[in-house]
Amino acid sequence: MRYITFARSIRRPTWPEVSGPLQFRAFQLDFVPRDPKAKPIRYKIPQFYDPYGLRPPPSDKVIQLAERIAALPDEERHQLMPTLSERLKHPKLQPISTDGVDLGSQGGTAGAKPEEKKAEKTAFDVKLEKFDAAAKIKVIKEVRTFTNLGLKEAKDLVEKVPVILKQGITKEEANDIIEKIKAAGGVAVME
Repeated sequence: MRYITFARSIRRPTWPEVSGPLQFRAFQLDFVPRDPKAKPIRYKIPQFYDPYGLRPPPSDKVIQLAERIAALPDEERHQLMPTLSERLKHPKLQPISTDGVDLGSQGGTAGAKPEEKKAEKTAFDVKLEKFDAAAKIKVIKEVRTFTNLGLKEAKDLVEKVPVILKQGITKEEANDIIEKIKAAGGVAVME
C-alpha cells in the first residue's frame, strides 16, 4: 500500500516539459523564406552517365574526321586501328596463352584431336595425402621447416589432410620435401 501512495506522489512531467517549446522553421535565425513566385529548378539529366563529368562537345574537325572514317570501306576501316597504334607508338598486344586450359571443341567438330606436344612442367606442388597418427608431431615439425609457418598454423595445415603444402617449386625441391615427409611418417605426392 505504501508503495502505491509513494508512486502516486512522484510528480510526472507534463508533455510540454518533455518535448520543450515547439519549434518552427520561421523562428529559426538561419531560415530564409523561399520566394513564392520562384519557379522550381529544373535539372538537366544526362542521357548517359559519364564518370569524368561534363565534357565539351567535339570540334568540327573531329566530327568531319569521324564522318570520313565512317565513309571508308570495311577493308580500309579494319586497317585503321593497327596503323594508328603503330603511329602513336602504342605497345603491341600479346596473345594470351591458353596452355592447360580446356576451351572445349574448336571448330564445332567432336572428332578426336591430334596429339599435341605437352610442354614439360617446370613448377610443381607438394600435397600431403596422409600421415601416421603416431608421427603427427614429426610431420608438423617437417612442415614447419620448409613452410616458415608457426606451430599453430603448421598444426592446422597438417590436420586438413589432404592439403597442398607448397606450390610452384622445382622438381628437385619437391622430391626433397617428399623424402623428408616420408622419413617423418607421412605420405606426400607431387602434382
